[in-house]
Amino acid sequence: MEQFLTFLLNHYLLAGAFLTLVTLFFVNEMGRGGQSVTPQGLSLLVNKENARVIDIRDGAEFRNGHIAGSESIPYAKLNDHIAQLKTEADRPIVVVCNIGQTAGAAGMQLRTAGLTRVYKLDGGISGWKGQSLPLVRKK
Repeated sequence: MEQFLTFLLNHYLLAGAFLTLVTLFFVNEMGRGGQSVTPQGLSLLVNKENARVIDIRDGAEFRNGHIAGSESIPYAKLNDHIAQLKTEADRPIVVVCNIGQTAGAAGMQLRTAGLTRVYKLDGGISGWKGQSLPLVRKK
């Protein structure tokens, strides 16, 4: 550990450049899938702008509990639904997954296809549950 600190002190420009690049990488990757939205922000988007909530988890997870009004489009089948999603391109889309990680990749896929108003739910369903917000269950 002492050698590491000595290295950092002797090469502070190199270490600073490295930290800057790592930070920029993470900021860039986080923004590629669309802007993150909190559960409260999701409610506002749905109520004020009629946003579509797309749940990309598999069918069993969706039936176990999902956000009211959300549509189930498993991530593996997202490409098959892009043409249908483009019919209402002006409507915001909020992508939901388990913890918010896969939603970024799905959001990037939608943005690449030309959809511009794409958001991802911060924390996914886990974050939603963590705030004790309601889920709908299908049997």
